[in-house]
Amino acid sequence: MPQSLPDRPASPTLLVAGTAAAIAAVPGALLAGLAAFEIVSERAAAILAAAFALAGTLAGLIIYRDLARLVLVLKRAEVGLPLEHLPILPPLKRIAEAAGRLADTLRDRTSEVDRLAGAAVRVVEGLPDPLIVLDAEARPVMLNGAARELFTPPAAEGPDLGALLRHPGLRTAVERAGRGERPEAVSVTLPVPVERELVAKAIGLDPPLRNGGRILVTLSDRTRERRVEQMRADFIANANHELRTPLTSLLGFIETLRGPAAEDREAQQRFLAIMAQEAHRMSRLIDDMLSLSRIEMMEHTAPKGVADLPALARRTIEALEPRIAARRMRAELSVDPAVQPIVGDPDQLAQVVMNLIDNAVKYGRDGGVIRVRVFATPAQGGRPAGVAVSVTDDGAGIPRQHIPRLTERFYRVDVARSRAIGGTGLGLAIVKHVLNRHRGLLDIESEEGKGSTFTAWLPAVPAEATRPVAQPAAA
Repeated sequence: MPQSLPDRPASPTLLVAGTAAAIAAVPGALLAGLAAFEIVSERAAAILAAAFALAGTLAGLIIYRDLARLVLVLKRAEVGLPLEHLPILPPLKRIAEAAGRLADTLRDRTSEVDRLAGAAVRVVEGLPDPLIVLDAEARPVMLNGAARELFTPPAAEGPDLGALLRHPGLRTAVERAGRGERPEAVSVTLPVPVERELVAKAIGLDPPLRNGGRILVTLSDRTRERRVEQMRADFIANANHELRTPLTSLLGFIETLRGPAAEDREAQQRFLAIMAQEAHRMSRLIDDMLSLSRIEMMEHTAPKGVADLPALARRTIEALEPRIAARRMRAELSVDPAVQPIVGDPDQLAQVVMNLIDNAVKYGRDGGVIRVRVFATPAQGGRPAGVAVSVTDDGAGIPRQHIPRLTERFYRVDVARSRAIGGTGLGLAIVKHVLNRHRGLLDIESEEGKGSTFTAWLPAVPAEATRPVAQPAAA
């Protein structure tokens, strides 16, 4: 840290005496010599020597005053004040004026550097790709907005970079960058909480940044591109597998209507009704497949909306009321008053609630009761506080061996019954992927002959919560 200038020159007495001695020394010696040879009287020599000494003292005082003024001018220039009371002596005056111009130039350049640095920080902060700066020990010292958003879990106070920085491929790239080697892109797959595929590049910074940053890590999220490719392949495979049966049925009925049943009005009406059911089933199947594909494609991005789970549950029960009444069922809703709106995608969470209650309507017993609960859950066992929606039916229940596979695509406990009631086999798969995107969980409890309970748990991130914009983060 630079030291401040002193308020005035040190030892003014020594300065004045030294100046007077320097000025009077040569004339005094000369006068003494002249007096010795009686060229000048001793009295005249003494008077002249005193005069020279006085002149030296006055010159010393003037120099001291100008030096003091120069110090004052330099101090004012240092803090950006206008220059006043410049020295009288031309050399010192020129020094003071030059110092003032230099200080103005340095301030202008410093201001420009600060402005450019601020603009650079805003540019880096606004980049869509995550950027992380590490120190010499590979500890994070700065993250931009995209990095904080990518690595900050719901309900967490800051980013969690542990899994990323422990990845063997990235660690090797960081070590090479620390040795000044040429940067190379490496693929990084993070399996939790949702699988992500990243391309990382570590670049050494020489000279290091003022905050100690020595390595810049750039990340490019390729998850969406990979998901699109997988979605296309899955869609084709699923469509080929699941649409084959209803299409075959439709083709068979069409051939029958064009042939043996061409004149049979009763058979035509019966076949057309079945064909309509198959067409509706294909439409539902395609809608669910597209919905699941869209959800999977967005699964790696954190939701940003606001969801009111009690309101979603009420609207869903009201929408399904005709079907509930058709089976002589009754829906009961209980809401914990402690439940508050949370951060989440309201449309996707509405789909979760709809699928769970819809399953209860399909698989519950006629005249039974569907119990829907929305309640808060405390933090326990490493799981943060959350909000849960549970749907309980009193149907036949699910055999234990089937429960682990219920969220698989097109998995059905009873294929014939599922198709007969309009099931596509994708409802719980959609629920699972929506909950994955929200970092939630699905819990299934069932007992044969007594019914089933499906509970969707979500982390309780308050809707009004905002994440900190602070740059530093701990690994």
